[in-house]
Amino acid sequence: MHYSENNIILIVDDNPTNLAVLSEALIDAGLEIAVATSGENALKQSKYDPPDLILLDIQMPGINGFMTCEKLKDNPLTHDIPVIFMTALHDTADKVKGFNLGAVDYITKPFQQEEVLARVRLHLKIRNLTKKLEEQNIQLKQFTEELEDRVKERTAELSKSLNDLKEAQIQLVQSEKMSALGQLVAGIAHEINNPLTYLSGNVDHLEEYLHGLLEHLQIYQQYCKHPKIENHAVEIDLEFMVEDIPRIINSAKLGTKRIRDISNSLRTFSRADTTYKVLADIHEGIDSTLMILQHRLKGNDIRPEIKIIKEYGNLPLIKCYLGQLNQVFMNVIANAIDALDECSQGRSFEDIERVPNIIIIKTQVSLDNQSVIIKIKDNGKGISEKVKSQIFDYLFTTKSVGKGTGLGLSISRQIVVEKHGGFLSCESVLGEGTELAIAIPITEFVAS
Repeated sequence: MHYSENNIILIVDDNPTNLAVLSEALIDAGLEIAVATSGENALKQSKYDPPDLILLDIQMPGINGFMTCEKLKDNPLTHDIPVIFMTALHDTADKVKGFNLGAVDYITKPFQQEEVLARVRLHLKIRNLTKKLEEQNIQLKQFTEELEDRVKERTAELSKSLNDLKEAQIQLVQSEKMSALGQLVAGIAHEINNPLTYLSGNVDHLEEYLHGLLEHLQIYQQYCKHPKIENHAVEIDLEFMVEDIPRIINSAKLGTKRIRDISNSLRTFSRADTTYKVLADIHEGIDSTLMILQHRLKGNDIRPEIKIIKEYGNLPLIKCYLGQLNQVFMNVIANAIDALDECSQGRSFEDIERVPNIIIIKTQVSLDNQSVIIKIKDNGKGISEKVKSQIFDYLFTTKSVGKGTGLGLSISRQIVVEKHGGFLSCESVLGEGTELAIAIPITEFVAS
């Protein structure tokens, strides 16, 4: 087996014969090598030209292998380089000491070339897989940071545009906001899918490789019974590792699935249907909105999570501007979250756990079968009759400066009433909560 990734193995031994034997075996296997005859030289070479793996003799003049390994692990530049000790000693205490210092394996003298190559290949494969995962994590982190910066920039642009348009007609505000938001969210979803594709694919490959390695290990244990192997398996808790590796892979796959679900929700939420109606699933729109608002629904230091109770009826597909209706759902549910956060102030965490914050989303077909009804109810403090009479007014808000523009519900009402021929109403009882009801005609309505 020859390598094509230019893996460099540093052999550290003061014995010229050992250096010659190991060098010949590794070079024949297609590996590049470097040599050092002392611990001091090994530290210098590793610092300025880090190898991919180090074969380190324990008994050497000057600083021995243990001290060399300790210094390698203390240096951030060489900390991650895997170290395999070479020794003629069979003392278990020495092996334990080596593993505690950060070594990944032991090779005993006199050398068996096939054993040396097998161990080197195994740890190089693990090293290369680890490097790939680290590189992907770095790329994902960079992408996330860039994405956050883009979102901040675009959000700032939207906020500035919104302030400039406060005196304009509600129709113009709504159209511009929906267009910009749709482009932003659709762009984010597209950008997420690029790194997600190779991340998900590589996790599948990693699962396949590790499955093969574990099968190989089981065969090795079955046909190679040796006290050293069995002792080493106990020392590294091999049984637990074999059980835990699949769980780790499953966790990574669940994480990529979660990102893909979020991306799909972003695309659903930002559907570009502002010029014509399309047949759509209302439940799909509500679920995508809940996914986007998930970070606000989660628990924090002040309160437990807000519970979402879905009471979905059997709804037909309806012709609508689903992207705009998603904006209505976003405004109404976000207002409910704001109300529950305000209600949580002054209450203890335990008290909220006993009487949790709840948002109930109920859908049904109207009694006359002419409309789809969506009811969104919170169990917050409720609002007064005076506030209720003004909540759909342009620029009216009860929120503090910087937290609300007074446009959300007025735009929502326009989308529901003027664009869809439906209605948007509010019912509230002080001390019990607020419910907003949205009705969308099943038969197509042509806006004037």
